Amino acid sequence: MPRYLITVLTLICGLLFSTQHLTAADPDHSVDICVYGGTSGGVVAAVKAARLGKKAVLIEPGQHLGGMSSGGLSYSDMGKAATVAGMAREFYERIGKKYNKPLETQLEPHVAEQVFEEMIKEAGVTVIKGEPLQKVVKQGPTITELITDKGTRIAAKMFIDTTYEGDLLAAAGVSCSLTREANSQYNETLNGIQLHEIPEVEFGKVDKIGRRKDRRGLWDRAIPLDPYRIPGKPESGLLPLIEVGELGTIGAAAPGVQAYCFRLCVTDQPENRIPIAPPANYDPARYEIVARYIAACQKAGDDMDLRWFTKHDALPNGKFDFNTAYFGLNYVGGNKGYTEASHAERQQIIKEHENYARGLFYFLKTDERVPDKVLEQVSQYGLCKDEFQDNGGWPHQLYIRESRRMISDLVMTEHHCRHAEVAPKSVGLASYGVDIHEIRRIAHNGVMVREGKLLGHTGTRGPYPIGYDAIVPKASECDNLLVTFAISASHVAFGSTRMEPVLMILSQSAATAASQAIDAGCKIQDVNYQRLRTQLLADGQLLDWPSNTKPRTR
Repeated sequence: MPRYLITVLTLICGLLFSTQHLTAADPDHSVDICVYGGTSGGVVAAVKAARLGKKAVLIEPGQHLGGMSSGGLSYSDMGKAATVAGMAREFYERIGKKYNKPLETQLEPHVAEQVFEEMIKEAGVTVIKGEPLQKVVKQGPTITELITDKGTRIAAKMFIDTTYEGDLLAAAGVSCSLTREANSQYNETLNGIQLHEIPEVEFGKVDKIGRRKDRRGLWDRAIPLDPYRIPGKPESGLLPLIEVGELGTIGAAAPGVQAYCFRLCVTDQPENRIPIAPPANYDPARYEIVARYIAACQKAGDDMDLRWFTKHDALPNGKFDFNTAYFGLNYVGGNKGYTEASHAERQQIIKEHENYARGLFYFLKTDERVPDKVLEQVSQYGLCKDEFQDNGGWPHQLYIRESRRMISDLVMTEHHCRHAEVAPKSVGLASYGVDIHEIRRIAHNGVMVREGKLLGHTGTRGPYPIGYDAIVPKASECDNLLVTFAISASHVAFGSTRMEPVLMILSQSAATAASQAIDAGCKIQDVNYQRLRTQLLADGQLLDWPSNTKPRTR
C-alpha cells in the first residue's frame, strides 16, 4: 500500500476516534436546571424554571407524574387553605376547572395527573421517565452531572431534589438524618420515642362523622389488646403485625420513620368497580390482632362500621379516598430499610405494602369474626376501572410520609411550628398540624401500643414561614442543589411541613432561586434574598402571616 494511503487512513482513523471520544464525553442533556423526582413539587419546579426562561429537564424514576397528588392522596391536607398560594393554588384552580369550579382540593387521581401533564407540555419541559438515579458527579461542592441507571447523563448548572426519599441529596453527599432526634437536641417536647396514647375501653360520644370533641375519630379508636399468640403468655411470642422491642425512654433518640401506606381511590358504583383481590399468599392468621380488636370493640358496646377501619372521604363521581386507621392501610414496620434500599429492593417493599392492604380488605369482607355491617360495607367498595389503568386500579405511588431529612444551617423545629421562633428568609408557609403516624406497634405493659404516634394536641398555632436556609444544603457540602420535600427539619417539624401543598410551594420558590443563582453566577447559598422575595411575591407566593404570639430568639 502506498505511503500516502497509509497516512490518509491513519488521519481518518484518528479523526473517527476523536469524534467517538468526543461524543462519549458529551452529556445526553445539557440544561440550566435538572429536577429529580416527578412528584407534584417536581412538576412545579420544572415548569417554573421553564416559565423563567430556563432550560429544564425533569427526571422521574417511575412512569407517572404527580407523586401522591396524583397517586391516591385525593383528599388534600391543606392546613389553612388561604396559605396555599402561587403555583400550588394554580394547580388546585386547574383541577377546579375540570369540575367547573373555581378551585377543587378533592380530586380524582387521573384528573390530577392530566393537569400535571398539561402543565409540563405547556412549558415545554423535557421529561425522562423510568430512569432512577445511579450517581452524581461533583467537582468540589458542585454537582456537574446526574447519571441514571440507564446511563443517561444530565449536565446542569442547578439541581433540585423533589423526591420523597431525598435520593439526590444523599447521592451528592449532603448531610441527612433518618433518626428521630432526642428532645434534648433541639429543646423540643415531641421528638424521639413517644407514647401519647393509652388504650381505653370507653371511647365516648362522637359527632355524625365519628369524631369526639377532641377531634379524634373512630378510625383512631384505641382499645387494650393482648399482643401475644396465647393471651396472657409473653413466652408464646407476639402476634403478626407486632414488633419485638421495648418502649425505651420517652424523648430519647430513636431510629424509624412514619409508617407508609397506600391511599386507595375506591368506588361503590358497580359499573366502575374492580373487586379488591387478596394477595396470592393471603393468610387470615396474619390479621389475628385485627380480630381481637373487633372482639374488644364489640365487648365494649361499639356498633362497629367501616369508620373503625378507614377514614374515608368523598371524591367526585362516586369515588372515595380511603385513608388509614388504627388497623387500616398503614403497614407499620413494613418500611424498614426502604430508604437505603436499591430501586429493585424498594419495589419489593412496595409490593409487600400492597399485599398487606389487599389482605386486610379481604379479611374484613370474608372473615366470620367481622361484624356483618362492616363486612357488607367493605364489600360495597372496589378499585376504580378508570384510575391507575396500567396497574389494575391500584395506585402507582406508595405514601412515603417521611424518609431522609436534610441537615443544613437552618433546621426547622417544633419551635418554628409553634411560633416560639420565626425562621428567617421565608420561601413559603406551612400550617398543617404536626401529623405524625406511628413508627412501631409493640407490646408494652401487656397491651399493644402505637409508639411514635402523635395525636390531635399538636397544632401549629397557625401558619408559619419556612426559611430559605432549610431548602439549601451547607455551602461546603453542595453549592448548586435545592431540596423541597426532604428539607432540613427535625422529625417533629417535618410532621407539619411534609404536606403536598407545601411541597409545591417550596418547589416554586426553589426553581425561582435556582434561576436567580444562574443569572447572578453565584452559589445557591448566596442568592440575594430581597431579590428572591420580590420575585416570589410578584409570582403570587405568600411569605408572611400575622401572628399573635411573640417569638423568641435562641
